[in-house]
Amino acid sequence: MSREQTLSRERTRSSTRDQPNTFVNALVGAVVTVVTAPLLPFAAIIGGGVAGFLQRGDLAEGAKVGAFAGAVASIPAALVAWLVVGFFGLGLGLDPLFGLSIVFAGLLLLVVAGYLVGAGALGGALGAYLRQEI
Repeated sequence: MSREQTLSRERTRSSTRDQPNTFVNALVGAVVTVVTAPLLPFAAIIGGGVAGFLQRGDLAEGAKVGAFAGAVASIPAALVAWLVVGFFGLGLGLDPLFGLSIVFAGLLLLVVAGYLVGAGALGGALGAYLRQEI
């Protein structure tokens, strides 16, 4: 193998290692969102900001990974919404309104998921902006 081929292979390996992993960055942002949610009112912006900062891209890439982080963070939020509606609905003996509680939980999930995705996208864009400025 010639020296040029060796250098070409090394450049290819290093360039693939330097590429950000969108899924991992979104997962880290989602974990930050879920962990800080009980403590901070705008945890989705912070989690999206972490994901956008780690993505090392422009504002659009940061917003995309931040929105993805918000979508991933909405999975635990859905479970919590389901538990809250189930606790209040079944705890009060509202068995006949079980179908209505499912609809309410679904609407609550859509509102929370929309907030998390939007706030995550905003935070992702801010994180990407901070990364460019630092």
